[in-house]
Amino acid sequence: MTRQTTIPDAASAIRAAGLRVTDSRHAVYDALAGHPHASADDVFARVAPVVPSTSRQSVYNALGDFADAGLVRRIEPAGQPMRFELRVADNHHHLVCTGCGRVEDVDCTVGHAPCLHPSETHGFSVATAEVTFWGVCAQCAAA
Repeated sequence: MTRQTTIPDAASAIRAAGLRVTDSRHAVYDALAGHPHASADDVFARVAPVVPSTSRQSVYNALGDFADAGLVRRIEPAGQPMRFELRVADNHHHLVCTGCGRVEDVDCTVGHAPCLHPSETHGFSVATAEVTFWGVCAQCAAA
């Protein structure tokens, strides 16, 4: 599987998702482009200096609109805040550090969705698989 390496410019991506381009949405998209796996609060901290009139609620609304439109992917590591990323075009997984909370992408183990198959489907037609690997990153292990 080829990892998504280029991110479309914000205005084009937002329009392609059927959404209106606003300064706030543009800044939210740019924040995610530079910092994948960011929480809503992380995104707000990056957007506020760029668009001072943006509220925390506006950032939450933009992230929700982006997720509903398929522009971003929500990931929800247990015990951590919801995170957002622009890498949506594949079925990849995540490594999460139990020390610092760092999240890294891991390409799908086979290369196409679903890359894992359950032993019993219970009648479901499985489309994707989400796997979260938990461990300690090298920096936390060294500390």
